[in-house]
Amino acid sequence: MKEKNLLKIIINKPTKLILGIENQALIFSTNNLPGFDQMAIDLNSLDQTISNPEIILTLRFYYWTGDWLSIGYHQKEIPLHWKNLLSNGEINIVRRPSGGGAVLHSGGITYALTFKKTYYKVLSYEMVNNWLIKSFRELGLNLKYGNLRKSSIKTNCFGTSLISDLVDQDGFKRIGSAQFRKKGAFLQHGEIQTNPPRDLWFKLFKEEAPPKVNLKLTNDEIVQHLRNSFLENKSNINFKNIAIDNKNRKFQ
Repeated sequence: MKEKNLLKIIINKPTKLILGIENQALIFSTNNLPGFDQMAIDLNSLDQTISNPEIILTLRFYYWTGDWLSIGYHQKEIPLHWKNLLSNGEINIVRRPSGGGAVLHSGGITYALTFKKTYYKVLSYEMVNNWLIKSFRELGLNLKYGNLRKSSIKTNCFGTSLISDLVDQDGFKRIGSAQFRKKGAFLQHGEIQTNPPRDLWFKLFKEEAPPKVNLKLTNDEIVQHLRNSFLENKSNINFKNIAIDNKNRKFQ
């Protein structure tokens, strides 16, 4: 299958700002869309962060309509059995703007954060991971950093645990994140594996999937806690809630 069949460009309208107010952070509503649309919204959020001096960051959590495999920007080869699964309608494939290995998006939660370079010390991998570690500890799940400083690109992103990743107390990688930099701003998005499908995971990666997290919470409840935790102790930032229209793929 040719690469062009895995890519699609969607243009979204810019979000209206509160004019005259600086240090704005846009917090998007949780949505459920196909992978092409989700990647387009991530890139649109990054472009708004770049072009609008009032915006210092955007944050959103989202789900994927159907079973999707996102492949890293630098992944050159697509295994034949993935192409067969795509042809059979068992999986959809989209390329991410960020690097790293392939990620299965099914049953979990994706987060996307954009921010200006000047806020890198506040929103670096370490700071974002500390927020995630604290938030999940409050929910009853203990996470810690992975142990590899560097690794070649693996077929399965969740097959290795870098120091920028988070693993649980049993050694299962739960959160994998990657970044994309453009014109002095960053897009960081990551997958939180809460309940990956075992059969599809094995078909794709030929290895066992991480077990379902035992939190007795829905993904929506987890997202609400993560969002609230992120907003804590940020009184110097003006937060603006943005609703995403799932049907028309537009910001409201």
